[in-house]
Amino acid sequence: MTNVNPKISLRGVKKAFGPKVVLDGIDLDVGVGESVVIIGGSGTGKSVMLKCILGLLHADQGSITVDGTEVVGANAQVQEQVNSKFGMLFQGAALFDSLPVWENVSFGLLAQKRVDRDEAKELAVAKLAQVGMGADVAELSPAELSGGMQKRVALARAIASDPEIIFFDEPTTGLDPIMADVINDLIVKITREVGATALSITHDMTSARKIANRIAMLYEGKIIWAGPTEDIDQSGNEYVDQFIYGKADGPIKMAVRA
Repeated sequence: MTNVNPKISLRGVKKAFGPKVVLDGIDLDVGVGESVVIIGGSGTGKSVMLKCILGLLHADQGSITVDGTEVVGANAQVQEQVNSKFGMLFQGAALFDSLPVWENVSFGLLAQKRVDRDEAKELAVAKLAQVGMGADVAELSPAELSGGMQKRVALARAIASDPEIIFFDEPTTGLDPIMADVINDLIVKITREVGATALSITHDMTSARKIANRIAMLYEGKIIWAGPTEDIDQSGNEYVDQFIYGKADGPIKMAVRA
């Protein structure tokens, strides 16, 4: 699917680490307000692609634009401008153990001195409410929270600055199926409420089906299939079929050490 003015656009993006080619010419558009999920096995380059968009890694070749602004080779000022549009839910929540929940949620805003501490706490409580958590949680430390609660706090942090684009990195990793479903529902609700564009990476097909308008599969450095979520069961692609149904037999051979 090609958008006239996509929110995020990748063209011919390549990235290698020495002789190992990880991204081998990625083409992908993410439309304004769209939720796109990238699926693929471990080590297929999903996180590398995300890091290239975020500017944490530099693509070797190709173009990555956000609202038409080129980020490949961009200077620090341009990258910072682009990154101000982003929110991020990290794999494993990635909360700061030494800070109470409210400071975790408002960490970015405090670091950028966009609010004082009283405003930051007020805002954190409001964002926690959006993810279904009471004000009493604000003073707790991350260690006092369950995995599902930590993920909710991380989601509150991801939306703290009302971002235009939210990245979700394996949002349901480490959660039981019920809590994973709760987080998926929250992701759908939150992205709709803040009107954000969402780009997620996961190997959890239940999650992908729930949160995506469109799914793209990454395999051996290329997008091998992309289409509306409801079309994935009729992709006609044997690699996609093997992945989404979790079959050991098929064209994808996993490296298994004897």
